[in-house]
Amino acid sequence: MMKIALVGIGQIARAQHIPAIVASPDWELAATASHQGEVPGVESFADVGALLAARPDIDTISLTVPPVPRFEVAAAVLGAGRNLMLEKTPGATLAEVQILQDMARAQGVSIFATWHSRMAHAVAPAKAWLADKSVFTGRIIWREDVRRWHPGQEWIFAPGGMGVFDPGINALSILTEILPYPTHVLGAELDIPENRQAPIAARLDLAGGISADFDFRQLGPQTWDMEFVTDAGPMALRMGGNLLEVDGQIIAGRDDISGEYPALYARMAELVRAGASEVDLSPMVLTADAFTLCRRNTVAPFTF
Repeated sequence: MMKIALVGIGQIARAQHIPAIVASPDWELAATASHQGEVPGVESFADVGALLAARPDIDTISLTVPPVPRFEVAAAVLGAGRNLMLEKTPGATLAEVQILQDMARAQGVSIFATWHSRMAHAVAPAKAWLADKSVFTGRIIWREDVRRWHPGQEWIFAPGGMGVFDPGINALSILTEILPYPTHVLGAELDIPENRQAPIAARLDLAGGISADFDFRQLGPQTWDMEFVTDAGPMALRMGGNLLEVDGQIIAGRDDISGEYPALYARMAELVRAGASEVDLSPMVLTADAFTLCRRNTVAPFTF
């Protein structure tokens, strides 16, 4: 087993990263660094600098801190010659991630910009099914309750927090993985609460007849669906990419998200052992272009 340290012990770390590492046959959680909390029985540090100085035996660091402060932490990890795993979104800007990629290459270490939704159970089968098909139209409906998934997390509506694109980019990561052709943003409309800096809802028009509807105000059942009309009939991904539906029948996948983060850590182990990296920025490019091309609407204030 290889040693790994986790930097940032917040909600996503506790819900997904820690269980995935603990269950992994590849990794030992050897240390953490966080201002928010600790993991019982695991050595903890106040910041990444102290961690890197005290534990030269840990070759791989996984970062779960929010995108805006992440660059300096990530640069410190790579500067110390350690492998780096980045929670999505990999950075606050495209330029930041490109710099990190160059740093990793210069240091001869692995960097992995993860997209957990690509590891959903039905994404690979959907990609294979679409590979020889023509897609006429597509519709993404990605609506969830921000108070449920990000309770009290003010950073998500601050500059760089991305607002509803924090989950919306998950849909775009699936779309860019399964489509048999590239797409790009034609136009976008963003709803921004008058007391916030990032959108609470967004609607995108993409090349190839594809539209996207992201909303952080969904109550009750949550919706993570993608529906396509193809030359072989209708196809849909349900439950955030975990169920593949063709002609109204489920043909692949599982109705849960439990496999996404274990698959990410298995992939990181493969990259480290091979001395390889994986940084696909196509979902982030679509998001940035949506902000560039969008029409902004001011909507009612939002409070947690």
